[in-house]
Amino acid sequence: MSPLTSQTKRQRKSTVCPQKTPNPRWQPWSMASLDHPGSPGWTGPISQCTPRTRQEVLPSGPDLPCPGPEEHLEAQDSPSSNSSMTTRELQEHWQREKSGWRHVKLLFEIASARIEERRVSKFVMYQVVVIQTGSFDSDKAVVERRYSDFERLQKALLKRFGPELEDVAFPRKRLTGNLSAETICERRLELRDYLRLLYAVRAVRRSREFIDFLTRPELREAFSCLRAGQYARALDVLGGVLPLQEKLTAHCPSATVPVLCAMLVCLRDLERPAEAFAVGERALQRLRARESHRYYAPLLDAMVRLAYALGKDFASLQGRLDDSQLRRPTHRGFTLKELTVREYLS
Repeated sequence: MSPLTSQTKRQRKSTVCPQKTPNPRWQPWSMASLDHPGSPGWTGPISQCTPRTRQEVLPSGPDLPCPGPEEHLEAQDSPSSNSSMTTRELQEHWQREKSGWRHVKLLFEIASARIEERRVSKFVMYQVVVIQTGSFDSDKAVVERRYSDFERLQKALLKRFGPELEDVAFPRKRLTGNLSAETICERRLELRDYLRLLYAVRAVRRSREFIDFLTRPELREAFSCLRAGQYARALDVLGGVLPLQEKLTAHCPSATVPVLCAMLVCLRDLERPAEAFAVGERALQRLRARESHRYYAPLLDAMVRLAYALGKDFASLQGRLDDSQLRRPTHRGFTLKELTVREYLS
């Protein structure tokens, strides 16, 4: 064996492979995981780190109802920048928000149909039943719509979503025989399938057009009765439409605040303060950490007065109201009733 060969072998034995130096920037949570935002399999909401002011409004999109005269959805259900919540309260708030990410599944049925006769026309009213699946639903919602209502919904959705509705078949219009038993039965099934297909499209089921189709006629009637001082009738209609609105807007709990506040006003003016206070507590829960919401201060003011009348502890409510007014002073705020009577004017 040559001296060169022996020397080369000794060098190879003495050579130690260098170990890789760990990257100081690497962190365990940087790996793709279903449990972390930004990962390929992440299905929860993605929060942006860019700070927002209290009065900034999120842009309308397929996941959020479009802001309108009924609801100004400022900073969708996130704590305001001036929230007075403690760290523990914030943690509890986000835990509740995380539990609310689960999609609420609804089932649509056209339970029945009836022929309504007017002075110059006859048409069919279809009874739409909406049930939450997965558990017993004691608050099934029932509304009535005619074919022309479905037709207007289809036109509005096509205008906004277009290509996303390629696979959604809309029942064709018929020139004759619309009142025959056979046509009505066939159309019931077609309209049921149509609603189910629409609901399967995430962007559609969260759209203002879809939600308004199922709730707006009843809400317009209820707020019209409220403005006319017909509190009992308004309360009856609001109580019927609220469960449906809660099901449809589970992704945005604050959307039901105007309805709950209207119910509070009705109950208070019907001299049922205990029930009014209970409804107000439900509304405040939906405005947790939403001090910039336009209903927050008027609702707190109404709750302070109700608590005082009922002999309840109103000091904490008054403290929250004072803190809110210090952080967001206004020259003249609307009362809760002045705010609610302005809803659904058109």
